[in-house]
Amino acid sequence: MDIRNTPIPVKRALRKLGEDLRNARKRRRIPMQLAAERASISRATLNKIEKGNEGVSLGAYARILFILGMIGRLADLMDSTVDALGMELEAENLPKRIRIPRKEKGR
Repeated sequence: MDIRNTPIPVKRALRKLGEDLRNARKRRRIPMQLAAERASISRATLNKIEKGNEGVSLGAYARILFILGMIGRLADLMDSTVDALGMELEAENLPKRIRIPRKEKGR
């Protein structure tokens, strides 16, 4: 995807995620270099993550979440119980009636 075509809400969300990750790292008093080493990424990549760069792989974001002890948040991101629209669409496709199959004669 061309970065110039990225929707503004996506850019804002990534920027906020990066800021939140930076704040979480700082609250834990983990220096940038140590966080990068633990996540097996370069300090430059961590800097891009903390700025919300969309060119960084999801795996790199996940490794940072892991070293911050927050990987569960990523695992629950698309949990079906919080997908209100998906649940609503699924409910629309539920059958109106469920019939019990008739027994065949001779049984």
